[in-house]
Amino acid sequence: MNPEFRSLHRKNHLASATLTTIQGNPVSRLGLATSYLKESGCWSLAVDSGINYLFFYALPKVELVQELKDTLAAQRESVFVATGSESRQPEHLREYFDPLRRSLGTNIIDAFFLEYVTPSEDPDLLQAALIELRSWQSQGQLRYVGASSHNRSTALRLIEDKSLDVLMLRYNMAHRKIEADVLPAALEANLPIVAFTCTRWGSLLNGHPDWTGEIPTAADCYRYVLHHPAVQIALTGSATRQQLTENLSVLKSLPLTPAELKEWQAYGDLVYGTGQDAFDTQWV
Repeated sequence: MNPEFRSLHRKNHLASATLTTIQGNPVSRLGLATSYLKESGCWSLAVDSGINYLFFYALPKVELVQELKDTLAAQRESVFVATGSESRQPEHLREYFDPLRRSLGTNIIDAFFLEYVTPSEDPDLLQAALIELRSWQSQGQLRYVGASSHNRSTALRLIEDKSLDVLMLRYNMAHRKIEADVLPAALEANLPIVAFTCTRWGSLLNGHPDWTGEIPTAADCYRYVLHHPAVQIALTGSATRQQLTENLSVLKSLPLTPAELKEWQAYGDLVYGTGQDAFDTQWV
């Protein structure tokens, strides 16, 4: 990390590792992602039900954007807005960031993630992107600088570099190798983790030919992810209001018992073994 970035990072690094809204309230344990969102009404249902963390890779379709804009107009300081980009070019990041803020009617975005950082990442490009995000932070336009990755060694490097305020990682019953190294490192570094693909792209909900026990629900998958103290948020990719309503039970559910933890780990081992490619079974 060059001296310019270290200086900028020390100047702007937030004092607390707990993600909070502008109001200062902790973010909800369950966050809503829009990757599969199909119905209107989910934004307002989520916020009214206690979810205050909203995430999207890119702006959703027009009617959903208007709903989010209306939600933010009514309660911006109590809602945490997170987004990101796969680009590492500062000018491209800015070309997404500025129109986004205008579209949502807000001057500030809570978290911005450099998405899918990989082992082959050009370190100079990554650093240039991080410096750009820190500049937004110094201007009061961004609150938290983040990155996401599917790769354990990359995640460890990001933690060790102390270059982030938040890290988003793939984590679920089947993908548990980060429990051995990445999650303990994040705890040690006081770096909050956002977990995504908590249902392993829905495959954890399909059962397994060799499994004779109960098949987990999506809520069970989120409860599993949230059992680890390093994980602050589990993202739900609910497509409909009905799915979201079912998943909202996580906000009031009890922690996993030791028996449940053991059961879901055994189930995850079976499902992991059906992975068909390196992306699914070797990276995490």
